[in-house]
Amino acid sequence: MRYIVLMFLCLIAVISYIQRTGINTIKQEICDHVGINTEEFGALGTAWLIGYALMQVPAGWLADRFGGRNVLAGLAIVWSLLTAGLGLCSTFEALLVLWFTMGMAQAGVFPCAAKSIGAWMPETEKAMASGLLGSATMLGLAAAAFLTALLVFRLGLAWPMAFVLFGALGVLWSVGYLTLIPERHAARTAPTAMTRADWQHMATSAPLWLLCGQQFFRAGAMIFFINWFPAFLREARGIDPYDAGVYASSIGIAAMTGGILGGFFSDWLFRQTGNRRLSRQGMAFFGMTTAGAFVLATHFIDNNLTAVIVFAVGAFIASFGGVSGYTVAIEFGGTRIGIVFSMMNMAGNFGGAIVNYLAGALKQRTESWDSALFLVAVVFGVDAVCWALLNPRRPLFEHFSFSRDPLGSAE
Repeated sequence: MRYIVLMFLCLIAVISYIQRTGINTIKQEICDHVGINTEEFGALGTAWLIGYALMQVPAGWLADRFGGRNVLAGLAIVWSLLTAGLGLCSTFEALLVLWFTMGMAQAGVFPCAAKSIGAWMPETEKAMASGLLGSATMLGLAAAAFLTALLVFRLGLAWPMAFVLFGALGVLWSVGYLTLIPERHAARTAPTAMTRADWQHMATSAPLWLLCGQQFFRAGAMIFFINWFPAFLREARGIDPYDAGVYASSIGIAAMTGGILGGFFSDWLFRQTGNRRLSRQGMAFFGMTTAGAFVLATHFIDNNLTAVIVFAVGAFIASFGGVSGYTVAIEFGGTRIGIVFSMMNMAGNFGGAIVNYLAGALKQRTESWDSALFLVAVVFGVDAVCWALLNPRRPLFEHFSFSRDPLGSAE
């Protein structure tokens, strides 16, 4: 049953990213429809991320209080209906409000999923499950770019109808999830009320601040691939819309593969060495450092295909190491997985919102994507510093403890 649960969680991650990122493949068509420029289009993505970030802690609290299954299924119906209504927006303001609200609704995806992973998966499979979940988002990114390009630019379907189809996928998923999957709470993680002391404990935890910091910068760097890459390929590299969608999907596939392999490798390394710091933080430090270097290298590559391959390798390595964020949050959260995970994810989406807006503004004002590329490379580097400093030796709430590893070290 736990693998069926994991399959459902990965599937909704795919669907949510199709619904969220399909808009980026038709950037120019959206801009023409509502009469906006690149900077204003970037504001749409920022509004989505702010709504998403603001709802992270409430969504985590709801997951802890009412169960990840029930909250996730209900929210999926809400955001899917909003996705289906995208074509009804005829003004920038209406589109901004809808996208902000849709971001708020989708905020429950990962706190609820993390809660379910903590309840269903054993200690030695949490990184694997986290890797598959994170990789599913990149599969959704790849599918969004390819399916939107196929439906709109090859099959000639009106883009509003494409989003009606995307919305229907989420509603169907919710019905299946509620029908087939029971609610479950992990041993020693039954929902209880957060106290003032709990909130103070979280506010003064240096590892939690570093965990949130790494997510702030990692999500900020990855937002370029998520929100801007199809537009970057069309405008900076002169690639036609359909091919840009296909190339963008290859980045998602590379990142997905990296996340899957990273999750399995992290668990294998932990079993072999018993060292959490090496198998979690060490992998992340390597991944973020290398990814930044690869992004920077593309600036000096003229050939489009070669540049896309280098981007893909960078996305693969970033996701290979990035799986540690989810894993450390689940292990560190103890009895408060939903809240701790949502705090981390909230920070990540504020980081994504800031970098997303800066990338669009820099392109609009400099009429070049070069400064945005340099920004992404620097953000990856700062993220690596956070990982170098992060070393939670025990869960945030002590009534839950790390399982002892084969070598007797809890680090």
